[in-house]
Amino acid sequence: MRIPVDLLRRCLILAGPTAAGKSAVGLELAERIGAEIIALDSMTLYRGMDIGTAKPSRAERERIPHHLIDILDPHEEYSLAEYLVAAEAACREILGRGKTPLFVGGTGLYLRSLLRGVFDGPPADPEVRQCLEDLARTEGELALHRRLQEVDLATAARLHPHDIRRVIRALEVHQLTGIPLSRQQREAAPLAPGDRPPLVGWLAPPRDWLYDRINRRVEEMFAAGLVEEVRALLDAPQGLGPTARQGLGYREVIEYLNGVHSLAEAITLIQTHTRQFAKRQHTWFRNLEECSPIEITGSESPAELAERLARQISG
Repeated sequence: MRIPVDLLRRCLILAGPTAAGKSAVGLELAERIGAEIIALDSMTLYRGMDIGTAKPSRAERERIPHHLIDILDPHEEYSLAEYLVAAEAACREILGRGKTPLFVGGTGLYLRSLLRGVFDGPPADPEVRQCLEDLARTEGELALHRRLQEVDLATAARLHPHDIRRVIRALEVHQLTGIPLSRQQREAAPLAPGDRPPLVGWLAPPRDWLYDRINRRVEEMFAAGLVEEVRALLDAPQGLGPTARQGLGYREVIEYLNGVHSLAEAITLIQTHTRQFAKRQHTWFRNLEECSPIEITGSESPAELAERLARQISG
């Protein structure tokens, strides 16, 4: 399934690695061109997960309407197909008000699915899935991830070993079809140049600048109360579901609260994992031929970058 091309052509897409400043640029750009923002992010979907996801503030959301933020409770799961259905509905709603849908975010899988659609795959097989879940319990998540590496190295490289739900789905697809999930997903052809939105770009900052921003942002999250946020989410009646628990920063804080790490170790781990995540995001964006890098130095203000993009769109 996919968003109709004639609808997608009327949208804009601004992606980028974590901490690159895309949210601030997106706000400035939306004001200049009369847009509303649709989050292209798998974690800001969740209510209460604010600090660790660097979610736009209430003031920013009042400044420009945002969509697909705070639509799930942290115990709930959400598929790519569900995201596309909700994104299409948001696009139509925004266009109906005479505004432009502007996707802003950094989830590479969401971006790829937005541009090329979702491979539906075979329906879930309860027997196969139960067997894989049993293996995860008896042999451990790392063993299951190693099994995925043996049959689908590309998907295993993309998925964290603790993302057990998606690891199981990838193994299930291979077992039922005999074809790696990564190969089936690659079969989706890139959008033809004439079918692409006027802007499909990703902010490409210098690596050292970005890594410094990431390190400082993680420290700011802890100062803003990340540990307290995670503790409150865990104490909620239904707690955190499997996907929310694996959110970057949340998993490490949970381990800290369980005594696995010291606070200093948790901070360092999150900084390291976030830098690694940013590197994977670069790979996602570079491998999408529809998506063009927007080279930045890090010295530009969000307003300057937005003005540059607005001129590009109008031109």
